[in-house]
Amino acid sequence: MSDFTKACSRWAKVSLLPPIAAAVIRGLARSMRYETRGHEAVDALYREGRNIILAFWHAQQLMIPFGYRGTGAHVLISQHSDGEIIARMIARFGHGAVRGSSTRGGAAALRALIKLGRSGRDVAVTPDGPKGPRHIAKPGVIQLAKATGLPIVPLAFACSKKNSLRAGTATWSQLRFRGASFSMDIRSGSRAKLMPPRSRRLAWNLRRSSID
Repeated sequence: MSDFTKACSRWAKVSLLPPIAAAVIRGLARSMRYETRGHEAVDALYREGRNIILAFWHAQQLMIPFGYRGTGAHVLISQHSDGEIIARMIARFGHGAVRGSSTRGGAAALRALIKLGRSGRDVAVTPDGPKGPRHIAKPGVIQLAKATGLPIVPLAFACSKKNSLRAGTATWSQLRFRGASFSMDIRSGSRAKLMPPRSRRLAWNLRRSSID
């Protein structure tokens, strides 16, 4: 593949994929009947003029914009080349990006997140990161909370399908879900309403790992 072809391919990915992906995610959300649970303590923080550290598992990031209760967060995104695509996609949902990860640019990204948190902005991280281990929180989110004084708000998403689709016949118009729910909590100990058992375990594991 020539350099020109590579450049064209890169331009197409960065320019075309973000709006397409954002449209697909919004379409998926419209196909669901969803609700947010356990958000009362978080809403109280916002009424007091406070901000939060939003924490969610990496595998659940696509639907997080629809459970987030704030007006816009700065999200930690890898410096990998695909990170630019994700950064442009989340911008369409009103969020900013801070680029870095545990393997590349992590220290500078943490400093940027601390500065944003101290200046009155919401910040968002995936404690298990893109490389895992899956659903195991790394210490970076704790360091961020200690440096900013912001509460960690774990947010989990779960859904179940109403009907199974046959292979080869699936279309967007056929997608129907029995329901989807978000559950959030803060490290002070307020408890969320019940979710499906597996999702409750994931949310609890994240919450437990976010407590000092």
